[in-house]
Amino acid sequence: MLGGIGPTGFILLVVIALLLFGPNKLPELGRAFGRTLREFKAGAREVMSDNEDQKSKERVEINKVDDVQVNNKRLPE
Repeated sequence: MLGGIGPTGFILLVVIALLLFGPNKLPELGRAFGRTLREFKAGAREVMSDNEDQKSKERVEINKVDDVQVNNKRLPE
């Protein structure tokens, strides 16, 4: 994520943040940002697990349909 920003750029960003928000607000902003990231990750995991659950249900239903079709076939005598 910060691959293009070197140490000098990072220090510059910290100085700008200190000037804009002040030293008392930065910890609060950091906590809020952390909470936002955690909620986003949890939501993304939930969507991914719901998607995986749906795919596995579709696979089971397809297998059931295939089994029924195979069982209804008659073998030649």
